[in-house]
Amino acid sequence: MSEQSPALELRRINKSFGPVHANKDISLSVDRGTIHGIVGENGAGKSTLMSIVYGFYQADSGDILVNGKTCRIENPQSSIEAGIGMVHQHFMLVDTFTVLENIILGIEGGYRLKEGLSAARKELVRLEKEYALEVDVDAIVGDLPVGLRQRVEILKALYRGAEILILDEPTGVLTPQEADHLFRILDTLREQGKTVILITHKLREIMAITDNVSVMRRGEMVAHVRTGDTSQAALAELMVGRSVLLHVEKETAAPKETLLAIRNLNYVDIDSVPRLKNINLDLRAGEILGIAGVSGNGQSELLEVLGGMLAPTSGSIKFKGQELVGNKTFTARNLRKIGLGHVPEDRHRSGLVLPFSANECSILGYHDKPEYNRGLQLDRNSMVETCNTYIEKYDVRPPDPYLKASGFSGGNQQKLVLAREMEQNPDVLLVGQPTRGVDIGAIEFIHKQLIKMRDAGKAILVVSVEIEEVMSLADRIAVMFDGGIVGELPAAEATETQLGLMMTGVREPKSDAKATI
Repeated sequence: MSEQSPALELRRINKSFGPVHANKDISLSVDRGTIHGIVGENGAGKSTLMSIVYGFYQADSGDILVNGKTCRIENPQSSIEAGIGMVHQHFMLVDTFTVLENIILGIEGGYRLKEGLSAARKELVRLEKEYALEVDVDAIVGDLPVGLRQRVEILKALYRGAEILILDEPTGVLTPQEADHLFRILDTLREQGKTVILITHKLREIMAITDNVSVMRRGEMVAHVRTGDTSQAALAELMVGRSVLLHVEKETAAPKETLLAIRNLNYVDIDSVPRLKNINLDLRAGEILGIAGVSGNGQSELLEVLGGMLAPTSGSIKFKGQELVGNKTFTARNLRKIGLGHVPEDRHRSGLVLPFSANECSILGYHDKPEYNRGLQLDRNSMVETCNTYIEKYDVRPPDPYLKASGFSGGNQQKLVLAREMEQNPDVLLVGQPTRGVDIGAIEFIHKQLIKMRDAGKAILVVSVEIEEVMSLADRIAVMFDGGIVGELPAAEATETQLGLMMTGVREPKSDAKATI
């Protein structure tokens, strides 16, 4: 093995799924002991390429070289034997097992399990100390927060001897604090000589942590650059094929009448835990109200109560002056009929039925409208026509109205849900995490659509864990902490430092806290 040979080299990799050419003559060289970013829009072929490297798929043609030697990777086991580990976007862990049991699963060490567990425990203690991956090895995985579960996945790969570690969209499920800790871990891995491949569409992360970056667009590799020699704007243009606005351009809002008035709203869950505490908010026509906060501080419950998915314990919600709480019309279905749209935070749980086709998902919640009904049957032609309109306007890929929702990437699933709700032209729109898992070009489009709705006199409530998105998109910002509203301020006056303090529960920070981070 030559010291000059790359840790991983791909030569002219091709992969097709039926008529879709997902990877087209892909070549890539990853230097040993570096963090190498791979960026591209959703559907660009990033995950497919790494799934070939990890053995989930086999390339139709091309070669894979590890440390200068050609490898035939037929399955994940042969990839592991070649020293490659992968941390998937959706973790591959058994929730009811302990950390230790998950890590040794499949390599228990023979029939004498006790000895195997003892040896594994000693090795994990060493790995935890060496790579700053501390986690209780006896904890039940299902009881761990998301950030610690990700550490378990990294430990599992290192325990199996990984010298090359692939992370697929690793921060998509993390809080900002957890993401920062992950980057410190990756930096430690690099210092210890490991090679890390980071798949993401978040350009800020690429600029912060990688040494080199490769850009994919529509199945092809279009650029390889040193991170220090490029910029977010240049990478965005390479990803999309055109210049992209990285900040929302909008005129000053001209808010009008209050369309949604929330007073002393409380919600206590089935375990008697207060999730919403005396919420008071006004949502006005022609304005975007942003809700900022670390995930888990009541934002999800607020959206679900306002969207009719949960019944509030007490309080008042008035829509255009009409009281909804205690009213029989206070259901998600009826709220849609009177002009309140809802893009849920979790598209898989509440926004889509994954086994349904795109055209079926495009009318969910609106399937009883006359244009989709033909006697006792749904009008399939009308459904497909509607879906094709959404696909074209929102650039959903692949443009197939018959493809199951599960067959689309996360970003394209999000576009389907947004199209369905926004195209109903509601007076009030609730949006949870509008650009979660969405690529840079689609983010620009979604933001423009929301601003367009605002300028048309609609009232919009946006919940996002991305502080930059809230600051850029909203006209007013309310901050949630521990189920309550800590404070509210005009977006034009907000700073990251100020919002960050409020997100920790500090009420109304002093003006001298307005320095930027």
